[in-house]
Amino acid sequence: MAPMSLVTYEETRPWAKAIKERVATRQMPPWHLDKTVGIQSFQNDRSLSEDQIATIVRWADAGAPPGDSRDMPPPKPWPNENEWQLAKQYGQPDLIIKSDPYTMPAVGQDQWWRPMTEIPITEARWVRAVEMRPASMAGRRITHHAIAYLLQQEPADQKNPAASDDPLTAIAGGGILMEWAVGKQYDIYRPNTGKLLLPGAKVWWDVHYHAVGDTIQDHVELAVYLYPRDEKPNYRTYLTMFNAAASGKGSPLDIAPNVVAETENFHVLKQAARFENFQPHMHLRGKAMLLEAILPDGTKETISFVNNFNFNWMNNYIYTEDAAPEFPKGTVIHVKAWHDNTAAKASNPDPSQWVGWGDRTVDEMAHAWVNVTYISDDDYNQWAATHRPKKAALPFGLGGTN
Repeated sequence: MAPMSLVTYEETRPWAKAIKERVATRQMPPWHLDKTVGIQSFQNDRSLSEDQIATIVRWADAGAPPGDSRDMPPPKPWPNENEWQLAKQYGQPDLIIKSDPYTMPAVGQDQWWRPMTEIPITEARWVRAVEMRPASMAGRRITHHAIAYLLQQEPADQKNPAASDDPLTAIAGGGILMEWAVGKQYDIYRPNTGKLLLPGAKVWWDVHYHAVGDTIQDHVELAVYLYPRDEKPNYRTYLTMFNAAASGKGSPLDIAPNVVAETENFHVLKQAARFENFQPHMHLRGKAMLLEAILPDGTKETISFVNNFNFNWMNNYIYTEDAAPEFPKGTVIHVKAWHDNTAAKASNPDPSQWVGWGDRTVDEMAHAWVNVTYISDDDYNQWAATHRPKKAALPFGLGGTN
């Protein structure tokens, strides 16, 4: 994606000043989370420490010296972009589900490709990881995002507790298997946790394509890694969309020209739950997003705050096992978003225009993708006993046992 190669010293040296500026302002590596609030322990943290940043700044200020070639480490083995990244951990996928191909013309409006693909299973199977990608390098140039909705008939006792708040999840039945965007390639579910596939299930694709000056045909592929047949997790997780703005509920996404706009929305957890990650989604004017929990006793907790959102990198912040937060039934999830519709936002195509919600890149969105794992009240109370003050345990009247 970058306009230059940084593989060798000779290629890198001319960019020393630019590297210093991007690193010092924490634009690179892309990690746009506020490091002063909320959860700070992540499985995939690629940010630099203050000492690492200072080292790079000193190197650039010193004229970017090459150093002693005898100290050079071995060349970095770059991953093969045509191989499944999770194959190193799980072996080859158990299933590879492909969308029908689509041909995007060289010039034209954005397109949304929504075919349907049957999942080839004849018995209920649990999923422990999924990985998604456009099928070709050329296809990655035209693919804005891709979502794989899971269409299946759910038993009454397996309904997603969040379905009533998320119309798309309600339609999908089984929720969302995976959402792909630049910066997010796969989801790995925690031990004893997964997603359930039922016989007759289908994937309903939602692939957003945009023209790049060349006619390109491509499709999207979803790799599914299954638990062994005799291994059935106790917990089911759902990729959930927590909107920060919506029509008829919460703040409308209606952004005036030349302003920094704020929108917010509230979602009530109908069952105790653990949050596995935080992935904010906005478009070109996205500036910041806050994910906050308001517990039944009124306690407020900042879960995560991305204060420097960048549309080019849809970072997925995956909490470590010890840091993944749990919340009781009745907790209100508060999502707040900021959009910068001024000339100060470099990616803003036209700050003189009103902007509303829409699927196109030039429109806007505001939601957080979160993998939500629903747990029992007893599970939550056990976790809260060691992670929260005693008063925050699940109170009577909300299904608690304390």
